[in-house]
Amino acid sequence: MSGLIHVAYIISALLFILSLAGLSKQETAKLGCTSGIVGMTIALLATFVGVDTVIGWVIIVIAMIVGAAIGLYLAAKVEMTQMPELVAMLHSFVGLAAVLVGFNSFIELMPSSSITVSANASLQEVATILEQAKGAVAGHAELSAAEINIHLVEIFLGVFIGAVTFTGSIVAYGKLNGGFSLAIFKSKPLMLPMRHWLNVAALVVSFALLIVFMITAGNDAVIPLTCLIVMTAIAFLFGIHLVASIGGADMPVVISMLNSYSGWAAAAAGFMLSNDLLIVTGSLVGSSGAILSYIMCKAMNRSFMSVILGGFGNAPAAAADEEQGEYREMKCNDVAELLKNASSVIITPGYGMAVAQAQYPVAEMTAKLRAKGVNVRFGIHPVAGRLPGHMNVLLAEAKVPYDIVLEMDEINDDFSDTDVVLVIGANDTVNPAALENPNSPIAGMPVLEVWKAKNVVVFKRSMNTGYAGVQNPLFFKENTYMCFGDAKKSVDEIVKGLD
Repeated sequence: MSGLIHVAYIISALLFILSLAGLSKQETAKLGCTSGIVGMTIALLATFVGVDTVIGWVIIVIAMIVGAAIGLYLAAKVEMTQMPELVAMLHSFVGLAAVLVGFNSFIELMPSSSITVSANASLQEVATILEQAKGAVAGHAELSAAEINIHLVEIFLGVFIGAVTFTGSIVAYGKLNGGFSLAIFKSKPLMLPMRHWLNVAALVVSFALLIVFMITAGNDAVIPLTCLIVMTAIAFLFGIHLVASIGGADMPVVISMLNSYSGWAAAAAGFMLSNDLLIVTGSLVGSSGAILSYIMCKAMNRSFMSVILGGFGNAPAAAADEEQGEYREMKCNDVAELLKNASSVIITPGYGMAVAQAQYPVAEMTAKLRAKGVNVRFGIHPVAGRLPGHMNVLLAEAKVPYDIVLEMDEINDDFSDTDVVLVIGANDTVNPAALENPNSPIAGMPVLEVWKAKNVVVFKRSMNTGYAGVQNPLFFKENTYMCFGDAKKSVDEIVKGLD
């Protein structure tokens, strides 16, 4: 039976790899999702078959039914605008699972009974009893002392990574949701005095606890358990501070980073449970999340180590009410006339398009303009929205052709030859302050250089700042016009005006 389970795990791992490969391209994304679903189904069935007690079967079936019900409910209810928050919360579940698995593994590893030594025992007998006690643990009598030490390190690191992932993901959820008043959930980074030294202190104390944990684990359960509990509390606080110190403009990278953390937490749980599939799956998620974080940091001109250490988002913020000049407003019918006379149009969507669910009228407007011979394309910033690929999914959902949806690097040089740019719900990703104001919180971040076009029309509800809390000089440039109102209703009016 164990051989069949291992074969099933290998097949599942291969399907997970194929899933990642398929998700790398829009054309094969559906096949990638299918591969992942099939792989997970095989893994669940193999795990179920491997359980050899009736109680174990009942617990797994109940857990699967409850989990499936919650998953189906959320899949049906959650809007695309809430997907970043959902992903952050799912990461927290993975982290908490790693913490619980770690504590369970430690309790299982501890001696099942107290050690008694006769007063008449010889030194040789005492040494033999102690050696047996160190290896004779519940369910782990076959482990050598070295293997037990390795397992203890796995437990400690797994709990630490899981705890950081758990609280960090909750803070990320709060920042994305925006419905909390606590300082740690604000878009603005939490700037505690000596914050970097606090992070260093947390790591140093945790390492010291690891040493005490390893030294005392073979002789006593109270001291190592105390070390594990104290470390977990420190890791919880470390995770909170790590993410709270990062500004709102960089939250898409944080989600990617937490995705990586959750993968490593799952891999650590796999080591603790001696589950090869969990190790492979966690490693795939952890490494792919780290690679994505690195790519996004390069795209945002951020330091990868700053992401890991929670050290960016700390540039001095520009005043939100700084005098920029006067803006010019344009009504929807005038925008329609402007588009009719254009030969090339680029649309740059942002989170506001997701909130208004304007992707469908935008797709309809695109189809009408292309039917009139207008060259319409989309420019997607790497961190548009609040989740990597957020805008791509929305446009694919509205059946916008893949070949006209281009990344920032592919389209940035074309703005100077473009007649009209429509900025629909984007703000920070089209902010020239990133290139022109070294004191801006988003200074140095590559942006879509839409202001180089002949005409720019910005769709917004008001003149409020974006998620980073930074005013956008684009709104006050001479070739920029503001079209106020709900993006969906505004685009619908424009579509009618194109007839």
